[in-house]
Amino acid sequence: MSKVIGAETTAKLETQLNGKLIAYWSVTLLLVGSISLSGIGQLMQLGGNIELVTNIGYPLYITNILGTWKILGVIAIVVPRFPRLKEWAHAGLFFLMTGAALSHAFANDYGEYGFHIILPLSYAALNIASWALRPKSRKL
Repeated sequence: MSKVIGAETTAKLETQLNGKLIAYWSVTLLLVGSISLSGIGQLMQLGGNIELVTNIGYPLYITNILGTWKILGVIAIVVPRFPRLKEWAHAGLFFLMTGAALSHAFANDYGEYGFHIILPLSYAALNIASWALRPKSRKL
């Protein structure tokens, strides 16, 4: 009887671990995809990135800096090993996204329906979820 209970417990634990891993990669791939597209758009100065930055008073060259940070952060999060680098990448993306939301808020540049505030905060939330769900191999 204890073998049956032990097998059920083991199966349940493995299912939970697989579910958490699937959730981690789903959230992380969504984060990585969106941040990558944002970073590439800033580096290439596409899709309104020029107006987005200049409307809040930042110089245009900031798009190169932010786009580079985003791409490097995505690479750090995706590559295997380097758990300390991943911690810093998650922290950097969090500060980058919350800083973007605050910059727009302080400049009274909310966008339509608060889009310029909501989008970076949703990226920050994805970042937090990715960090919280990460497997043991990606932790310090």
